[in-house]
Amino acid sequence: MQHIHPENLIIIDIETASENPSFEEMNEEWRSLWQEKVARSVPEGMTAAEFYPMRAGVMAEFAKIICISIAFFNKENTLSMRVKSFYGHDEQKILNDFLATIGKIESINNKWCFAGHNIKEFDIPFICRRLIINQIKVPSYLDFQNMKPWETNIVDTFQYWRFGDYKHYTSLKLLAASMGIPSPKDDIDGSMVGDLYWNGTEAERLVNLKRIAVYCQKDVITTGNIILRFKNMPLVHPDDIKIVE
Repeated sequence: MQHIHPENLIIIDIETASENPSFEEMNEEWRSLWQEKVARSVPEGMTAAEFYPMRAGVMAEFAKIICISIAFFNKENTLSMRVKSFYGHDEQKILNDFLATIGKIESINNKWCFAGHNIKEFDIPFICRRLIINQIKVPSYLDFQNMKPWETNIVDTFQYWRFGDYKHYTSLKLLAASMGIPSPKDDIDGSMVGDLYWNGTEAERLVNLKRIAVYCQKDVITTGNIILRFKNMPLVHPDDIKIVE
């Protein structure tokens, strides 16, 4: 990580939710497919239907992306950070807007790479699967399965913190606290995203989508500061963080 300039990083994080509000609202074919998918992982004493709201939101076949947040560093007099989110009910629009923005960045900087927390095992594979499901071509910079190991240029703070210990799991919140990085205070956490997305009136759901986007933005900001701590650099001051609408 030491040789990578912060200005060449695009930090990403996604928020996902089940494609249906509940197990019962899927059609018979998809209820059967869900039962087959989770047959060996449903906890004892729980039905597949009860398990649906707990796990469907993180399985790309049964979920959709409702927010992608990105952050990137600017270096002028001091290091600053710009943050932007793509969110809403229309997953295809979210994905296309995300790819269009990455394309603009690539047109002025072809040395960039993705960064994030656990993006190698979750965010990037999830985005690729949802691109295919939405019949959107997977761009070459995301087609990691056809790259050689040394070509997959990803800065993953989750993997870096493992230091080769593949039994070790550390959440973003815990890693930030361990490094003395202020953890962003929020009124929600990841376990609440699905309920917030599906519950309430249409107006309430739009308000909740904004709350989810703010939560996602705070995660990419925290990840950015964790990367700076790995590089033994000063954290970005809150006044030097700009949210781009």
